Amino acid sequence: MLCPLKKRVCLVINAHSTASRICVRPGAPQQQFVSNDSNNKSMDKNALVSTDWNPIQRLAAAVLNAAESTFIGALEKNHPLPKTVDPQVQISGNFAPVSESPVKKELQVVGTIPECLQGVYVRNGANPRFEPSAGHHLFDGDGMIHAVGFKEGRASYCCRFTRTHRLSQEEKNGRAIFPKPIGELHGHSGSARLLLFLARSLFGLLDPSKGTGVANAGLIFFNRRLLAMSEDDLPYAVRVTEDAELKTLGRFDFDGQLKSSMIAHPKIDPETGELFALSYDVIKKPYLKYFLFHPDGTKGPDVTISLKEPTMMHDFAITKNYVVVPDQQIVVRPLEMVCGGSPAIYEKQKIPRFGVLPRYDSDESRMKWIHVPDSFCFHFWNAWEDGEEIVVIGSCMTPPDSIFNESDQPLRSHLSEIRLNTKAGTSSRREIAPLNLEAGQINRNYVGRKTQYAYLSILEPWPKVSGIAKVDLQAKGSSPEERIAGKIIYKEGCYGGEPFFVPRTSDPSAAEDDGYVLTFMHNETNCSSELLILDARSSNLDIVASVKLPSRVPYGFHGTFLSSDDLANQIDQ
Repeated sequence: MLCPLKKRVCLVINAHSTASRICVRPGAPQQQFVSNDSNNKSMDKNALVSTDWNPIQRLAAAVLNAAESTFIGALEKNHPLPKTVDPQVQISGNFAPVSESPVKKELQVVGTIPECLQGVYVRNGANPRFEPSAGHHLFDGDGMIHAVGFKEGRASYCCRFTRTHRLSQEEKNGRAIFPKPIGELHGHSGSARLLLFLARSLFGLLDPSKGTGVANAGLIFFNRRLLAMSEDDLPYAVRVTEDAELKTLGRFDFDGQLKSSMIAHPKIDPETGELFALSYDVIKKPYLKYFLFHPDGTKGPDVTISLKEPTMMHDFAITKNYVVVPDQQIVVRPLEMVCGGSPAIYEKQKIPRFGVLPRYDSDESRMKWIHVPDSFCFHFWNAWEDGEEIVVIGSCMTPPDSIFNESDQPLRSHLSEIRLNTKAGTSSRREIAPLNLEAGQINRNYVGRKTQYAYLSILEPWPKVSGIAKVDLQAKGSSPEERIAGKIIYKEGCYGGEPFFVPRTSDPSAAEDDGYVLTFMHNETNCSSELLILDARSSNLDIVASVKLPSRVPYGFHGTFLSSDDLANQIDQ
C-alpha cells in the first residue's frame, strides 16, 4: 500500500539553502541520471514499454504516459516548486547522488586504525537512481549503503543500492514511476499522481504488492542480519562481507511474522537482546502499533495504540521496563490533497504528549499519557527510569513544519531533557546545550539505562554538519556551555554526518566513553571524502586516523557497526 506521506524525518534541507556545484574528481564514480528528455540519444525511446506487456497493457501505458506528460505536467508547471521539494536545492552539491562503487581495498590511511576496530562501518542514505520529473525531497531518494571495512589496520570501501522492489521496477521501466511521497504527493497534482499510480497498478504496469519503500534511513543488526529500513515498508536484509561488499538479500518479514511496515529506529535492549519497534499507518486504523521481537526472532503480539488521527512518528524510546511513545503536532490528513493542500499538517493547537507503557504488556490499557508542551522531537537519544520519573533525552525542533513548508524562521534543534512523572502525570523540559544538535548516538550498551554522554552532530549552518559535540548529560548545575565535554569543528569547507560510537572493549567495567567515534566527512573545496576515527574520551575528539575514500560520499542518514563476529555469524535467509 502506498502511503501519501514519506514517513521519516532525519536531516532536513534548509528552505533557504542555495544550490552548490558538484565536484567531480577523476576516477570517482558520479551518479548519471537516466534523463526523461526524449532527445537523449543514450536512452531507448521504448524504455517505458515492457516487453512482457500484452497489447492492452501497452495501450494503457501509452495513454497514461501521455496523461502524465500533458495533464499532470501542466498542473505542476502552474505551481512553482518550493525550495523544500525543488530538486535543484534538495539534491545539489554533496547531497547529489553517486553511482555504486565496487570494493576498493588497501585505502590510504593517515594515522593508525585502532586494533579494536575489526569489522565494517555501514551508513545509510538517500541516493535517487533516476532524475526527478517533478518535485523531490531529500528523503525521497533510493537507499544506498556506504561501507568501510577494517581488518588488521587496513581499510576497504564499497557503496551499493539496497535493491528494493521499487528500485527494481523503476530500473525495468527506465525511469521513476512510483510517486515521491514528500516531493510529489501534495495539492491537486499530488492527487493526480496518486490516481496515475493506482491506474498503472490496476493495469499491471507496476506491482506495489511487494512494497513501495526505499529503505534509505536506518540500519540495525539483529538476529544475525543487517536490516535497512524506512517507515513506509518492511525492512530489507543486506549481507556484508569483511571487505565491505554489500548484497541485498531481499525484503524481510521475519519469516512471515511482520505484516506491516516498521519504523526506521527500532531499539535493541543491550541486556536482553530484544528488539522493540513501532508501525504506523496513515490510511486506516489502527494508526499505530507497538511490538517486540525476542532474540531468536520470534515476534510478540501487536499492541494497538489508539490515536485520533495518523501522526508522524519517526522515533521513540525504551527504558528497562517501559516503552515511551510520542504523539506530536505533525498529523497526516490525506484528503487535504483533494483541497489543494499538503497531507502533512502542523496542528498548532495540539499539545504534544508522551505515552508510557510497560513494555511487555499485550494491550494499551495501562498506557499513561502525559502532555509535554513545546516538545516536537524527531529523534530520541535515550531514556531511563529515575524514581517515579522517566527521563527522555531528545532533540526538539522548531518550527516543526519547516520540513515540508518554507519558513522565514530558521530551524533549530534543542537538545533537551524531558522528565515524565508517571505518578503525578506532569512533565518538565530543560535545554541541555546551546548548540544546534541533532543526528547522533550514545554508547549502545546503555540503551534504556542512565547514560552520561551523547555524541551529536553540530548542525550549523543548517542542514550541514560542521562538527561533533560530546555532551555531558549529567552535568547538573553547570552552564549550558560547560555541558559540552568535547567538541571538534571541521576546517572551513568541510562538513560531515552522524557520529557513531564504537566501544573499545566488551569489558562491562570499562568507562562509558572508552571507545571511538566514526563519521564521514566531505571537503567541498577539493571534493574529497574520508572516514574519521575520533578518540571519544578526548576533550577535542582528537582524530586518531583518517581513511581517504576513493569517491565522493554524499551527506546521509544513520549507520551502525558490525564486528568481525557479527560478520562471521550472518545468515542468508
